[in-house]
Amino acid sequence: MRYLVLFVFLFCKSASFFSQSDNLITKKSKWYISWGYTRAIYSKSTIHFKNLSNRYNPITGNNDYYDFTIHNVSATDRPDFNKIKDIINITVPQFVARVGYMFNDKWGIEMNYDHTKYVVIDYQKTNITGQIFGVDVLNDPAYRIIDPVKFLHFEHTDGANFWMLNSVRKWKLYNPSNKFYLSWVFKPGAGIVFPRTDVSLFGQQLNNDWHIAGWIVGLESGLRIEFLKHGFFELVVKESYADYVKCLVLGKGNGSARHQFFTGQLTGTIGLRFDSKK
Repeated sequence: MRYLVLFVFLFCKSASFFSQSDNLITKKSKWYISWGYTRAIYSKSTIHFKNLSNRYNPITGNNDYYDFTIHNVSATDRPDFNKIKDIINITVPQFVARVGYMFNDKWGIEMNYDHTKYVVIDYQKTNITGQIFGVDVLNDPAYRIIDPVKFLHFEHTDGANFWMLNSVRKWKLYNPSNKFYLSWVFKPGAGIVFPRTDVSLFGQQLNNDWHIAGWIVGLESGLRIEFLKHGFFELVVKESYADYVKCLVLGKGNGSARHQFFTGQLTGTIGLRFDSKK
């Protein structure tokens, strides 16, 4: 949580610094907030699982002693858009949220959160290396199929959770009146991944705590339409690289997993702008 606080602090300090500069700020500088939804695709990922505690596990009937890797695993998102109509479950789908500050018509800064979901596809065939319970499992047929009941199920579905601090660059495309402004936006950024990893391993299942697991860098770009006095809509494509250095497997201190992947997203958001200077 201290990393999230640090991100918010840096965001606010940056906005404050630029707002004090008469050379950068204009009468058109604005705060903005937005909300929307996203679809995501993921590259294949190699996932390394490790727990060498050698503690007896009464659920599996074995000592927790494994160090294995599954290679080139396919995963999908889980949009859950059918939940949007239920206002109580509005945060269940793959939503996104933005808070930003435009110093002028061209430059800004933005806090960017994506509640994407990452799900390893069950029953796919994969290659496995390493050892499980002290036995070499190099391409062992018993573990080549990702069976969620007997072997493994792995997902970040309370969110793969990308938190990013982005710079914003905007280019005017069309501005026929003060009530309509079409622009192209470009947002490079970096941040942390804060997943809640749901794992089933050797018959034991746990939906872990939210946990700072690694880092992410990415680039978002697309169209922004500003309309009337305060409204705007964005349709953007995002590409990013995420490194989950240490995911929780069966609770803190009970094993970890590491994997990396590239992701592509298509995101639509609608938002409000607020004047920050008269």
